[in-house]
Amino acid sequence: MINFILFQNRMGKTRLAKFYVPLDDEGREEVKRSVHALLSTRESRLSNFVTFGNIKLVYRRYAGLFFICGIDEHDNDLACLELIHLFVEVLDMFFKDVCELDLVFNFHKVYMIIDEMITGGELQEVSRPVILERLQKLDITSK
Repeated sequence: MINFILFQNRMGKTRLAKFYVPLDDEGREEVKRSVHALLSTRESRLSNFVTFGNIKLVYRRYAGLFFICGIDEHDNDLACLELIHLFVEVLDMFFKDVCELDLVFNFHKVYMIIDEMITGGELQEVSRPVILERLQKLDITSK
């Protein structure tokens, strides 16, 4: 199960966060700070998997953004890494060369894309064409 998804820039500014476990505002802010502190100190040659309390962080850096998933410790790390890559591919196709500002100014569309792929912390759809077709049916445009 996916516990949370975070998109953070190198400075630790959270650009998007979606939590699938109940946490109060203080708890969410603490998770964001702790995750950034942990990942920003890791060397780039290390793996994209790290233990964080009783969950695993799976992350990938694209340009200046970290795409981070907090998953249960017994979930498949590589499947989550592929999910992150798929998500970035869908964003890139949807926004035509996505950048950090697309996520900031179109956060509601990004949340819709996440909801097409993940429901209640469980992966629902992994087919890029199906996801993009559903987004077209919702009649939302990239710009």
